[in-house]
Amino acid sequence: MNTRCKTSVLFFTTLLMCVQPAYASAIASDETLDSWAKQFKHSTLNHQQRVDELQWFRQTAKKFRGRKITSIAEGIKTHQWERDVLAKAFYEITGIQVKHDIRGEGTVVELLMKQLTSGRSNYDIYVSDADLIGTHMRIDATVNLTRFMQQEGKKFTNPNLDLNDFMNLEFAQDEKGNQLQLPDQQFANLYWFRHDWFTRSDIKQQFLSFTAKKYGKKGAYDLGVPVNWAAYEDIAEFFTKTKIDGNKVYGHLDYGKKSPSLGWRFTDSWLAIAGVGDKGLPNGYPVDEWGIRVDKHTPKGSSMHYGGATNSPAAIYALQTYVDWLKLYAPPQSLSWRWEDAGPRAAKGDIAQRIFQYITWLSDDAFTQPGSPMLGNDGLPVWRVAPTPHGRYWEKGMKAGYQDAGSWTIPKNTQGSRRSAAWLWAQFCVSKTVSVEKFIAGGTPVRHSTLNSNYVQNNKKKWGGIVEFYTSQQEKLWTDSGLNIPHYPSMSKVWWPQIARAIKGELSSEQAMNTIAKKQDGILAKLDMARLSPALNEKKNNEYWLARPGAPKPSKNREKPRTIAYKTLIKQWSK
Repeated sequence: MNTRCKTSVLFFTTLLMCVQPAYASAIASDETLDSWAKQFKHSTLNHQQRVDELQWFRQTAKKFRGRKITSIAEGIKTHQWERDVLAKAFYEITGIQVKHDIRGEGTVVELLMKQLTSGRSNYDIYVSDADLIGTHMRIDATVNLTRFMQQEGKKFTNPNLDLNDFMNLEFAQDEKGNQLQLPDQQFANLYWFRHDWFTRSDIKQQFLSFTAKKYGKKGAYDLGVPVNWAAYEDIAEFFTKTKIDGNKVYGHLDYGKKSPSLGWRFTDSWLAIAGVGDKGLPNGYPVDEWGIRVDKHTPKGSSMHYGGATNSPAAIYALQTYVDWLKLYAPPQSLSWRWEDAGPRAAKGDIAQRIFQYITWLSDDAFTQPGSPMLGNDGLPVWRVAPTPHGRYWEKGMKAGYQDAGSWTIPKNTQGSRRSAAWLWAQFCVSKTVSVEKFIAGGTPVRHSTLNSNYVQNNKKKWGGIVEFYTSQQEKLWTDSGLNIPHYPSMSKVWWPQIARAIKGELSSEQAMNTIAKKQDGILAKLDMARLSPALNEKKNNEYWLARPGAPKPSKNREKPRTIAYKTLIKQWSK
C-alpha cells in the first residue's frame, strides 16, 4: 500500500473513531426533556417536577449511553404501551436502547425459569407474575432488590421512587420482607356485570317474577350484585332464558379450551372463592387457596391424606360448578376459548355478567372505542365491577378475591452495567412522571398516588368502579398466590390437563381433583430447593382431617341466594 493510501485509511479510521463515541454519548437536550414532560401531562407531578425526574434519569444514565438492554412482558395493553411509548422516551432521554418483547404469559414464565435454573441469559429483566414469589424465595436466583438498592444499586436508585406509594408491595417480598420484585402493573379478578340491564325496571320485575316462581313468593328477591354463588347461578339462568330487546343473551362467560390458562383460572379464582382454604390473609393458614397445607413456610401436602384440601368437598364443588355453568349458561363457543379469547368477549354485548373478570381486559379497544356496545350515549361504560360472589364454603376472614402484580424481576446472571441499566428502565416505567398516563393506557395501577390524582378522581366514572375498588379498604382482601407455592411453574402445569378432561367428561370432578392433588403431592415430595423445601406430613385417612377444624371442610348444602344493590355496595367501598 502506498503512502497516500495509508494516509487516507488512517484519516477515515480516525474519523470513524471520533464519530462513534460522539454518537454513543450524545446527551438528551433540555428541549427533549421538556417535550417528554409535556407528553406525560397527566401526572401527579407538575411540569417542572417531571422535568427534574427526567433530568435525574438523563444524568444517572450517563455511563450507559449507547448500551442496549432486553426486557420481556406478557401481551396486555400496559406492556404494549411501555414498548411503543416508554421505550422511545427512555432512549431519547438516557441513550439506552430497550428491546421490550411482548410474549404470552406462559412463554414469559418459561423463559424466566430457564434462565434462573440454567444460568443462560435470555433477557436482562422480566415482568413476571408476583405469583412466582414463593419460587423466587426458595431458589434464590433473582436479585434481592432491597439489598441492591442499599448497596451496588444505591446510586442508580431514583430518590423519587417512593416505595411507600406502591400498592401491595408485599406481593413481591420474601418471608423476611425483602423486595425480590418491583410491581409494574396490577390487576384484580372482579365480578363484572351489565349495570344498564340490572337497573332496568322491566328486567328487574322479570327477575323478581322468575325467583318467585323458583322459590315461592316469600323466597323471591331483587336483581342486584350477587353476594354468593347461589345468586350468581340464578342470575345466570335468568338471563340465559330471557331475551333482552329481542336478542339472545347469556348469563355467564368463561372459557374451556385445553390450554395452560385453564390452570390459572382455578389457582387464581375458583378454589379460593369456593372457600377451599382457611381464614387468614394473604392466603389462608394453615391451608391456602390452592389447598396446600403449610407449616410456617414449609409446604406439608396437597391431598387430604396429608392435611391438604385440593381434593376436598369444597374443591370438587368448585370444579363441578365451573363445568356446569360453562355448559349451561355461557355461549357454546366458549368451550373453544382461552383466557385471552374470553377476556374481551363480553364487549360484544350479549353477556350479562362474569363471575371472574380480569380487569386488564376492560381497557381493551373492544370496551373503549366509539361504537362499542359497552359505551352508553354519554360515552361512559354501561358495565360495572363489584366484589366477587363467594361459594358455599367461603367464610368471612378469608381472601375475597385474586389479584396479581406483574413485577420487574432481575435474574442474578444479569450483572454489572446490564443490571444497573435494566434497573433504570424498570424504575422509569413506574416513575411518578409516567404512572398516570400508563394507567390511562392500560388500566392497571401500581401507585396509590395515581389513583388519587386529580385526573383519575375527576374521571373515575370512565373505569366503571375500578378506581373505587382500588381506593377502598377492602382491596387488601384480594391477594396473589403468595409464598406458599414452592414451584409455581411446575405445579400450575398439573391443573389444566385434568380440568380439560373434566370438561370433556373423561373424568368426574372428584377424579380430576384427586389426580391434581396426588400429582401435587408428588412434586412436593421431590422438590429439593435452596431453602424452605417442602416436607410432607405423615399420611392419614381423609376422615382424620375432615373431623378437625378448618380446611379441609365437610360437604355443605346450597346456600340461600343473596344480592346487594350496587349503590349500597359502592358506599361500602367508600368507607
